[in-house]
Amino acid sequence: MNSSTTNNERTGPLKNLRVLDMSRVLAGPWCGQLLADFGADVVKVERPNTGDDTRSWGPPFIKDSEGNETGDAAYFMSTNRAKRSITIDLSKIEGQEIARELATKADILIENYKVGGLKKYNLDYESLAHYNKRLIYCSITGFGQTGPYSERAGYDLIIQGAGGLMSITGVPDGQPGAGPQKVGVAVSDLMTGMYAITAILAALNWRQLTGEGQHIDLALLDTQASWLSTQAMNYLVGGQAPERFGNEHINIVPYGVFPTKDGHMILGIGNNGQLEKFLNIAGNPDLIKDPRFATHRSRIENREFVNEQIQNLTLSKTMDEWISELDVAGVPCGPINKLDRVFSDPQILSRDMKVSIPHASGEYVDHPGNPIKFSKTPVDYPSAAPTLGQHTDEVLRDWLSYEDEKINFLNKKKVT
Repeated sequence: MNSSTTNNERTGPLKNLRVLDMSRVLAGPWCGQLLADFGADVVKVERPNTGDDTRSWGPPFIKDSEGNETGDAAYFMSTNRAKRSITIDLSKIEGQEIARELATKADILIENYKVGGLKKYNLDYESLAHYNKRLIYCSITGFGQTGPYSERAGYDLIIQGAGGLMSITGVPDGQPGAGPQKVGVAVSDLMTGMYAITAILAALNWRQLTGEGQHIDLALLDTQASWLSTQAMNYLVGGQAPERFGNEHINIVPYGVFPTKDGHMILGIGNNGQLEKFLNIAGNPDLIKDPRFATHRSRIENREFVNEQIQNLTLSKTMDEWISELDVAGVPCGPINKLDRVFSDPQILSRDMKVSIPHASGEYVDHPGNPIKFSKTPVDYPSAAPTLGQHTDEVLRDWLSYEDEKINFLNKKKVT
């Protein structure tokens, strides 16, 4: 948050909580950003001079009012809004002492160091719980704190592959473009951040009941295996591993992505009534009389023929023309929007899913909004992601009551 915005002015339901965010890149920071969205005072601990790796993961980079790059990448901005940044050199004894003192004042600590990476600084859970038994300490790693893979580094792409997601995502074998495909955003990271939020809130309730914090051990691989959901159960119950099926549905035809004059659209026709409406609008109502089209079963048995005929029809109009007519008729359909259309869509705008947030450069930066709509404790957006070390002195005063003389000494010694 900006120094002009105190936590008392926040509107979210967690504005009474302090979070020490010692994570970097995506999964941990995503968790920290959601807690910040909910009003928590989230202090992000970064290395002096370099900070979070993702500050340099551009282009694009944020620009000031004169069009000059500020040095921070859009990637970093996507996952660190509403936080305060403090720089600490943990290789120095004084830096370790600062981090330990901050942890004694925190309700929640998030970290994604390698297994055992913080123990050498006495910043592991066991060490900190001695000073702060109410601390909820959330560790996020690729493979968890235990098990034969615990020492391995875990990156989203590796996890999408090892966790089975890529085996069920992509074009089926034997078709053009066949092969495993990753999802277009780092979903293993993001879902782990979401699970972390759930775990932290559950631990907060346990602390309310008992007065005790606890250690949360979250792994990207565990998360990926967990949210395979129906596909996992189909395998565990049926004994047969599902394969890639592209954009089609195994039990419904026509259902998938179809070409139009100017791009592609989605059709999800689940019964004969919807199909007849579609064929009427397409100008070929007699096609339903073809025995290969006539029933649900026959369409599945003749999938390639049916899809080819539908594709020939959908090429006759633009995506918007199709959707405007099919919507009125009650035929399930939708656009495949590029992001320019997503963030200009009237539904997205009406739901405040594009928000403009002030940045330290003096400019406002557009962000995707938080999807959660609280009736009494609304999400607010006091600031975009902080510049490196922007709040170091402020946090040392707020959380630890350091005097200016001590702060200046730490700065001169390059501890902060």
